[in-house]
Amino acid sequence: MDYATSDARTPLGATADNGLKIVVVGGFGVGKTTLVRSVSEIRPLNTEETMTRAGEAIDDISEVRGKSATTVAFDFGRITLDAHNVLYLFGAPGQERFWFLWDRLFSGTLGAVVLVDTRRIDDSWYAIDRLEHHGTPFIVACNDFGGPGHTPAEIREALDLDPHVPLIDCDARSRESSKRVLITLVEHLKTVYAAAAEATAPATPATPAPEEVTKSPELAL
Repeated sequence: MDYATSDARTPLGATADNGLKIVVVGGFGVGKTTLVRSVSEIRPLNTEETMTRAGEAIDDISEVRGKSATTVAFDFGRITLDAHNVLYLFGAPGQERFWFLWDRLFSGTLGAVVLVDTRRIDDSWYAIDRLEHHGTPFIVACNDFGGPGHTPAEIREALDLDPHVPLIDCDARSRESSKRVLITLVEHLKTVYAAAAEATAPATPATPAPEEVTKSPELAL
């Protein structure tokens, strides 16, 4: 998959009050680096290294023959939401030997995007399992690799997705498509955290019937 680049980057503000963290996870070669790179307003920090013959015995590249580099730590991008809030994007490495880094990346995360290549749906199982283990809200975005089409119902069944988890299509090379992915995640997070806040809010005391109200002398009419 070709990487998307853009020279027109929005200048950063001098300060921000709130940093909001989101992680992009998924299997090897599903387009995590591409998504972060396409949507970040700064030149992304990445830790890509050239793949060598030695790695062929470790990483299954049969479905990603055109891939020549791989993330070995994480990708990092940034998006300014407004004068006080910025969104930090972390792209997790996809190979199994780097999965030990994921738990650290999930620390302090508001939510996550699970990027899926529908030709290799099984590669997404570990990401979903770890997010559910941490109780981290997430959405699933199916990256377009031009493979055979699958219905949303088929993908949900294959991933055993909860009905409340949003499932969308995307093209990680497209800035607009990647923005829609993040907007979908933010809207999902608003719903999840609003429901959690409502569930933990103290019950409102019942209003007593008029005959049960004792009037003070000062307020008696």
